[in-house]
Parts: sequence; structure tokens; C-alpha cells
Amino acid sequence: MLLVAWLVLCLVSVVLARGRISALAEIRLRNPGLILGALALQVMIISVIPGAPRWSATTIHVASYLLAGAFVMQNRRLPGLWLIAAGGASNFLVISANRGVMPASSSALETAGLPASSDGFSNSVAMSSPRLGFLGDNFAVPAAWPVHNVFSFGDVLLALGIAVALHRICRSRLIPSGEGQFTALKNHPDFMKLWASQA
Repeated sequence: MLLVAWLVLCLVSVVLARGRISALAEIRLRNPGLILGALALQVMIISVIPGAPRWSATTIHVASYLLAGAFVMQNRRLPGLWLIAAGGASNFLVISANRGVMPASSSALETAGLPASSDGFSNSVAMSSPRLGFLGDNFAVPAAWPVHNVFSFGDVLLALGIAVALHRICRSRLIPSGEGQFTALKNHPDFMKLWASQA
């Protein structure tokens, strides 16, 4: 929910910075099924089968990151993807080091108004001696806010990457794309057809 709220905020900022939202429809993603599969797995373990055996839930959790990583690698040409990749890698590293679970600080969970433990699977829980704990969910949006939750350093990188990607793709005045006219033409999906027609 926190990520969705950030995405909406970024889209609003693109409009305010005179970006062209319709430019998003011109992007041709490679294997979008990978990221859709990753999201489906996340929803499955959190909302559909929260009471699944721990070993299966953690396996699915890690698998969702692998799918997302494969998607990012295949679409790394897009602006901002390197930040998204860095954030995802940070989260994947700490989750893998803690057997499929993201460690969270007790103070962050308390600030966000979230329980320190759960009967079912939770992708973020308090741990006594987490590995790479500094990369865990150590930050929080206060419980008084509508989208209260905990988040990690990797999540911050992901959020920045999303903002950069949206603003550069939509050519807002806040973060210019930095592309020249030829580069923009070269990246056009029908560039080869246009080039061949001039021969």
C-alpha cells in the first residue's frame, strides 16, 4: 500500500512538472509477465495463503524477488532501473540472509503500529539477532498516517528509482530525460523501419 501511495504521488508530481503521462503507453517492456508473476506471488503469501507452512511461504517470497530481478535485468535500458535494481538487490540480500524474511526493528514496528510477530507468514518481523539488520525495515511511517508501514533502505532506493523513471520517461521539467533528438529517435520502437525507408 505504501508503494502504491508513492506511485500515485509520483504521477501527480509528473503532471505538476508538465510531464507527459501518455509517454508511459509508448514504453515496450520485455517479458512483463515476470513482474506480474512477482507481484502475484507477493499477494499470494500475504493475502491468499497467509497461514501456509513457513518453508513454502519463504520459498515463494524469495522466488518473487528472483522474478522481479529477472524483469529488471531484461529492462535495464529504462531510466531509473539501476536504482530500482540496487534497491531490490539490497532487499533480496537481507531477506536471503534471514531465511526468506525481512527483519524489522521493534521500534519501527511500534511507530508504525504493527505487531512484532504474526501467527501466519509476515514478510517483515522483529528478530533478536538478524543478519545484515542495517538493511532491514528500520524506518517507519507513523501509525497515525493512512499508509502506515515499515520500510528499508532498499525500499528508499526503489522509491527513488520509480520517481526517476517516471519523470525521465515522461520528460518532466523536474528531471529532464537528457536525451538528444537522435537518441529519442533511435529509441523509437519503429526506428529500424524509419531508417530502412530512407535507404
